[in-house]
Amino acid sequence: MKKLLFSHRPFATDLGLLILRLASGGIMAYSHGWGKLQKMLGGDMSFADPIGVGEEVSLVLTVFAEFVCGILVALGLFTRAALIPLIITMGVAVFIIHADDPFGKQEFGLLYLVPYVTLFLTGPGKLSLDKKLG
Repeated sequence: MKKLLFSHRPFATDLGLLILRLASGGIMAYSHGWGKLQKMLGGDMSFADPIGVGEEVSLVLTVFAEFVCGILVALGLFTRAALIPLIITMGVAVFIIHADDPFGKQEFGLLYLVPYVTLFLTGPGKLSLDKKLG
């Protein structure tokens, strides 16, 4: 039991990073980015403008982060670069859009922000396209 709980297992670490990437990137792309992409492709460009760049630009940047970068993170492709827009988007959601809301509203964004920061610090692991491509 001691060996299981306290030994360093490189494969288990890489498997954990794979699961974290697939979950946080895949769920973001599917449950958040896909709907916004469909809205944008349908011609509805109305969106929040929390940082003052305009509704259309805000929507395009959010779709890029949530859909495109979410997929890249799930695949482990250009992972650290793809995490930057996701970290910014979740930071804006938590600290600007929901700044005055109760913690329950901020919690959802934090549950994405924390894994994205963690993956940025650790990298995607060996079970990623980044590793396969060198």
